[in-house]
Amino acid sequence: MTVKEKVLKVLDSIRPNLQADGGDIKFIRLDDENVVYVHLIGACGGCPMSQITLKQGIERILKMHVPEVKAVEAI
Repeated sequence: MTVKEKVLKVLDSIRPNLQADGGDIKFIRLDDENVVYVHLIGACGGCPMSQITLKQGIERILKMHVPEVKAVEAI
């Protein structure tokens, strides 16, 4: 399984939690340095807590399950 496939699988497991709060996450790309770029949509896109959700939630979970991931950035 490629790093991208692993990332997508983990994002799919996170997605129901975000959707329960009226938001969602869209995978944009994985760069050559294993930085994951995502777009937070719905309630997550305008939420003042989105950076905390991104770094302390999504990034932490991705790094735990896909150690190759260096960081997660929202665009």
